[in-house]
Amino acid sequence: MIKIKPFIVLAVILFVITLMVPTMLVLPFAEENAAGKLGEEKNLRPQATHGEKAAEPAVKVAVYRTAAKQIEKIPLEKYLIGVVAAEMPAQFEKEALKAQALTARTYIVSQMISGETDGVPEGADVTDTELHQVYKNDQDLKKIWDKDYDWKLKKVTAAVQETAGQILTYEGSPITPTFFSTSNGFTENSEDYWKNAYPYLRSVESPWDKESPKFTDQKSIPVAQFESTLGVKITDPANFGKTITERTAGKRVGKVRIGEKVLTGKEIREKLQLKSSDFSWVLKGENVVITTKGFGHGVGMSQYGANGMASDGKTYQEIVEHYYQGVEITQSDSLLTKITAQK
Repeated sequence: MIKIKPFIVLAVILFVITLMVPTMLVLPFAEENAAGKLGEEKNLRPQATHGEKAAEPAVKVAVYRTAAKQIEKIPLEKYLIGVVAAEMPAQFEKEALKAQALTARTYIVSQMISGETDGVPEGADVTDTELHQVYKNDQDLKKIWDKDYDWKLKKVTAAVQETAGQILTYEGSPITPTFFSTSNGFTENSEDYWKNAYPYLRSVESPWDKESPKFTDQKSIPVAQFESTLGVKITDPANFGKTITERTAGKRVGKVRIGEKVLTGKEIREKLQLKSSDFSWVLKGENVVITTKGFGHGVGMSQYGANGMASDGKTYQEIVEHYYQGVEITQSDSLLTKITAQK
């Protein structure tokens, strides 16, 4: 056995320490440069500097294109540009478009994690229809926008990029980010239109919608068609306008009694294809004339309301926090990593 003299061992240890010290000093600063300011803005992605783009998990969305009847795999953030462009007018205020980007990103992240397959062809994550989120690719947008394509695409792209990775969560989980076109001045509690009560989908005021071109609508339906569609008989024409017996927290029709039959506002809206479940009606000769306020189901974020808030100087953070009560804006990095692993 070879014996090693003590002074040689000591010399070797000192040499190794000398080599390691510079590395030990550099590592903490390298970590800070890579991750931004340590301990600050925990919920927000650090911004890239000097034109560098922050690294994104390589997530692609498998979209079933209904017209072509084929699946198109699209990088997540590019997919979001096509969704925001399809779901909200590009001429809206940028902060409203950013709020829409958050709802779109939250929805697709939640959808891909859940693996929900109802209505989705095999191999796809979502369709490009209202069943999930409407999506238009670059070729579609060139046809729709025509000469306005360049500035509209630039604006929508900026809205998506400036909210990169951000989603809406409630108690740590992605929310169900429902939205619609125009309110009647209030949004609706989720359980007043659908079955489930969500703590963040509460009725709130939305006075900005009165400026929407879709705020009011009127529809005339022949009495015979009205009765057959709803399965009712108007037996008391003089009191027909008083048949609405209950309204919701969002000022929409809760229940209607016609003769012995009771219907919900949602049922009537869907069967008669009305713009909103906030309606009133009168008999005029052989027709029922129905006036509605608002456009859409009324649950979640009003798009015209969001645009009105943005016009008043509100930020996208203020917009989403108004329409989705108690939510937080958080980064989806860990969820995107999970999606990448699943794929």
